[in-house]
Amino acid sequence: MEKLMIAKIDKSQKIPQKPTPALKKAFLRALRKSAPLKCLFKPTPRTPADVVRRARFLLLYLDSNSECGGGGGGIKHVEKMAELNKLIRELKTILYGNNESEPAAEACAQLTQEFFSENTFRLLIICLPKLDLEGRKDATQVVASLQRQRVRSRLIASDYLEDNLDLMDHLISGYEDQGVALHYGTMLRECIRHQSVARYVLNSKCMKKFFDYIQLPNFDVAADAIATFKFFAEFNSKLLESTNYVTRRQAVKLLGDILLERSNSSVMVHYVSSKDNLRISMNLLREPSKNIQIDAFHVFKLFAANKNKPPGIANIFVANRSKILRFFSDFKIDRGVFGDTSEDEQFEADKAQVIREIAQVECKDGDLANERLLKTY
Repeated sequence: MEKLMIAKIDKSQKIPQKPTPALKKAFLRALRKSAPLKCLFKPTPRTPADVVRRARFLLLYLDSNSECGGGGGGIKHVEKMAELNKLIRELKTILYGNNESEPAAEACAQLTQEFFSENTFRLLIICLPKLDLEGRKDATQVVASLQRQRVRSRLIASDYLEDNLDLMDHLISGYEDQGVALHYGTMLRECIRHQSVARYVLNSKCMKKFFDYIQLPNFDVAADAIATFKFFAEFNSKLLESTNYVTRRQAVKLLGDILLERSNSSVMVHYVSSKDNLRISMNLLREPSKNIQIDAFHVFKLFAANKNKPPGIANIFVANRSKILRFFSDFKIDRGVFGDTSEDEQFEADKAQVIREIAQVECKDGDLANERLLKTY
C-alpha cells in the first residue's frame, strides 16, 4: 500500500509538457492587449538629432549607390527609400509643426545644429534627384526652413554655406534637369537670402548659364528662373546699399557688366522697369566716390535709353527733370580716368545721349508729386 502511494506521488511530480504553439499565440495576444504591460515595450522616442543622423546614414547609402536613382536595388532598397522619405517628412514636421502642434524652438535648434555639424545638408541637395516627387517636395521645404533657423542667435546656415559655396553652382545647374529644376530653384532663392551667398552667385561662372535658363522652352522652368532673378531685390538691399564702400563699388560694377551683356537683354529690360532700382541707381550717382559714380552712370543710362519706359519710370524723370539735367551738366570726369581717350569720348557721348533722353521724356498717367525722389539734387 505504501509503495502504491509513493508511485502516485512520483507521478504527480512529473515536469509538465511544453505549451503548444496555439497556447503561445493566445498568451502573446493577451500580452499585447494588456495596456499596463504594453507600455513597458514602447521604444525610446527619437530626438531630432537622432532623426537627422538616421537620415544622413540613408543619404550616404543613396549617394554611394549610383543605380539607386533608377528605381532598382531590390526589396531592401525599396525599404530604405521608404524609410528615408518618412524621415525627411518627419524633419519637415519638426521644423514646421503640424495640425496638432506648433514647432518647438529647442527641437528646431537641435535639428539644425546636427544638420550642419556634418554634411547632411550637402547630401540632401546632391541626392535630391534620387528621391521620389514627395521626397523632393519635403526636402525642399526642409532646406528652405533651415535658412531661417537660429542656433544661439546665429544663422548657422549662412556660416555653413559660406564654406560650401560650390553648392550654389550645383543648384543653378539644376535648372538643366526638368525633374528637379523647380525644387533646386526654390532652394536657390532661399539660400541667396544670405549676403555672402548672393555675392558669390552674382560672381559665379554659372551666372551666365542662369540667364539662358530664363529662355528655356519649358514654361514652368523658365518662369521659375525668372522668379529666382527677383533676387535682385536682395542684391539691391544687401550689396548696392551696403555700408561697406568696397562692397558697393564691386556690386555696382558687377551689375553694370551683367545688364550691358547683350545676351541678357531681357533681364536688363526687367531690371530697368523697377522704380526701386532706378531710385538706387540715382542715389549711387550722388556717391562721393567718382568710381562708383561712373559705374552707377552705366546702369542709370539704361533706364534713360529704354524706349518703353513704364509710367512710373517716365514720371520720375519728368518730376525730377531739371535736377537731373543740372546734375549731368556738372557731372565730369578727369581726362584719362579710363586709361583710354576713346573711352573718355564714349562716356561724354553717352552722357549727352542721356541728357537728350531725359529732356524729351513725356509724362504718363500718374501722380508726379509722388515721383519726386531726388530732393537733394
